[in-house]
Amino acid sequence: MNTKRIIMGIQPLLTKPKKVRNCIMGFFCFIILMLLAPKIPPSPNYHRFSDMRNFLGVPNTLNVITNFPFLIVGVLGFVICLQGSIFVISLRGELWGWAFFYAGIVGIAFGSAYYHLKPDDNRVVFDRLPMMVVYASLLSIFVIERVGERIGVMCLCLVLMLALVSIAYERSFDDLRLCMMFQLIPPIVIPGLAFMFPPKYTHSIYWFWAAGVYLLAKFEAFADMKIYGLDHYIISGHSLEHLCLVIIPVLLSIMLMYRSTRTPRLGDLKDCR
Repeated sequence: MNTKRIIMGIQPLLTKPKKVRNCIMGFFCFIILMLLAPKIPPSPNYHRFSDMRNFLGVPNTLNVITNFPFLIVGVLGFVICLQGSIFVISLRGELWGWAFFYAGIVGIAFGSAYYHLKPDDNRVVFDRLPMMVVYASLLSIFVIERVGERIGVMCLCLVLMLALVSIAYERSFDDLRLCMMFQLIPPIVIPGLAFMFPPKYTHSIYWFWAAGVYLLAKFEAFADMKIYGLDHYIISGHSLEHLCLVIIPVLLSIMLMYRSTRTPRLGDLKDCR
């Protein structure tokens, strides 16, 4: 019986070995290219933001308080996720992934606020690690939905470990290559999986909307000073990045509420047993 269940569990992967093999080969090629790249030391300019104003004794006030929406969205999403009656989550692996996602959003609220109170190399870890948890969760969730639950759960465990290794490596060797690689993997892998594997749920368009918002937020961060000058020094691009990024969990929460399951795959049925 156990042998039969194992064979039936891996059957979905055996029916599409070329796609899975291409994903694995592309992942390892990407890692090799990043490791062959020259060392990237942290830049002191990373901690210099255009808006350094203090209000009511709070350093870098707007960069700090614009993290508060993450706390609201993260706590609500985490509670609703565990409550289990509003979000459409059909697999236990998905539940773990979304729970880590919303926990990471809460971590961003505290970690980013703590970092922006006094930006430096020591505090940036508290800003960076929760974001990596969010990236890892989204990647594993997408793998579970598009490929299969077991490989997605394995992906969650491995990528979370990679996040910790990346942070430790950067702190030990002053080299950002692994951290940069980690942040580049989800934006590359998720669109690739979207075109290679069919969706399990409806309303998958929300993933692409979230990706568009993410790109907009990164542009705002890049144009921090220019945006600050264009709006007559009301709010900086970095503060707008925070407000823009919080739209992503909102969009994904709406997706979870309104989506429905398409025709279930054989692998998913076996994983539920």
